[in-house]
Amino acid sequence: MNEIETKRAGVALEQIDADGSFSGYASLFGEVDLGLDIIERGAFAKSLKTRGASGIRMLWQHDANEPIGVWTQIREDARGLYVEGRLAKGVPKARDALELMKSGAIDGLSIGFRAVKARKEAKTGIRRISEADLWEISVVTFPMLPSARVSNVKRRGLSTIKEFVSLAKRIRAAAKKF
Repeated sequence: MNEIETKRAGVALEQIDADGSFSGYASLFGEVDLGLDIIERGAFAKSLKTRGASGIRMLWQHDANEPIGVWTQIREDARGLYVEGRLAKGVPKARDALELMKSGAIDGLSIGFRAVKARKEAKTGIRRISEADLWEISVVTFPMLPSARVSNVKRRGLSTIKEFVSLAKRIRAAAKKF
């Protein structure tokens, strides 16, 4: 269990501002993802205490050569791993990420971590991760945790929530084909 793992979760975007700031959930507690893992509440506590938000990198698609911004706040709450970050608009890939997020084409966050404490349920094959050493959180194309939803996006283009929800459903349907 020494290798870095990644888990994708749909980013529950609360807002994306023109300055590149956004917030959402990088992981949701107690839900089985497509890799048959469940992140348990408190799994990131030790890592967050040690590293803090400034010690967790914001990457594009888990590429260590593509940092795209900074996390300004990371905390566990009752729902999951809540994050607030700011894209570095002087970085071309961060500008791309901002436009893709604002248009609804990208709505995923994914965690890069090392499982420190985990147990596998023999009957179901589900792995319960009770402690994870969090290294990075990436903006990604395809979320691994389908139940997470986009909640609100400040942007131009789609004038109504109904139009945005329709676009998000089409994107998710297309992602399921992969």
